[in-house]
Amino acid sequence: MLAIQTVRPTDQQQWDSFVRARAEASPYHLFAWGKAINEAYGHKLHYLIARKNKEIVGVLPLVNLNFPFLVNNLTALPFCDVGNCLCDDEEIQNSLIAEALKIGDRLKTKRITLRGEIKGSLNHNRNFAIEDNAKVRMLLTLPPSSEILLKSFKSKLRSQIRKAEKNGVIFRWAGAEGVEPFYAVFCRNMRDLGSPVHSRQWFQAVMRNYGPNARIGLTEFEGKCIGAGLILSTSEQTAIPWASTLRQYNRQAPNMLLYWNCLKFAADNGKKLFDFGRSTEDEGTFRFKKQWGAAPAPLLWYSSPPNPRQSPGKSRTEPTRRETAAEIWKKLPAPIANLLGPQLRKYIDL
Repeated sequence: MLAIQTVRPTDQQQWDSFVRARAEASPYHLFAWGKAINEAYGHKLHYLIARKNKEIVGVLPLVNLNFPFLVNNLTALPFCDVGNCLCDDEEIQNSLIAEALKIGDRLKTKRITLRGEIKGSLNHNRNFAIEDNAKVRMLLTLPPSSEILLKSFKSKLRSQIRKAEKNGVIFRWAGAEGVEPFYAVFCRNMRDLGSPVHSRQWFQAVMRNYGPNARIGLTEFEGKCIGAGLILSTSEQTAIPWASTLRQYNRQAPNMLLYWNCLKFAADNGKKLFDFGRSTEDEGTFRFKKQWGAAPAPLLWYSSPPNPRQSPGKSRTEPTRRETAAEIWKKLPAPIANLLGPQLRKYIDL
């Protein structure tokens, strides 16, 4: 008989064992993601486990982002691209989603969002719909070694990697101690992009909870950190949810050395898939990721009630509210942006 239960603290080891055994599982499915969210931002977790004969046969990680009168959403998962059900079949998936809808009713949520493919049809009490999304995931299937991967690159790409080294850029790996130099680059880049930044405590919580499954890569020039990226891994996948470089050092190509070393690490440690994260097709970040061999995959997000987004093919003459807000944010002094950003960012589930 199938039983759906809310996770208990003693279930974490079993949860992670189930996740690690599934090739389609992302690093965000590991229990560490939810723990980091709870520790850094205080959001409540509603992680669901499906059991048959006491054995785990499915999981659905849900997080409730709640700010009275403004935000009350249940998301699988916030702050990343994927996080939907992992399960053996459609029956288990539907039972997990049905329980998510019950939790949503109890919490009086405004929206439930599921990020990741849903098997079959959605025959539930509410009308889930695929969000109209202009983004795609950029995924690279990795060969057995970095040597093979390097040989697969075009000569121009290989020369750009060597260019960074010739320019005196140095790469090194760091653990939790890398949060400070990473954050110094990251928060500056986010302000320049017009986006509220995550808190320093968030990245500290990620590193603390992921342990050896998280690494920070740093690129340095003349003793200064000019680029940084944070990677997360499962047994078969590595993802890079955050990476930034200082624009005034673009000529030194620190981003090329940064991404190459992240790919090198993944290939040489037996990972089969590298997740570059989401991009808008044909824009700059899309082309940057494509040059490494990454291919676009649909970014399937479902919401209940439906959350229509503007079609990527629809022409516009007026900027969206988000674009207007981004332009205003870019003009804020950095100290103010870094002070206010985390207070807003904790409630933005993207």
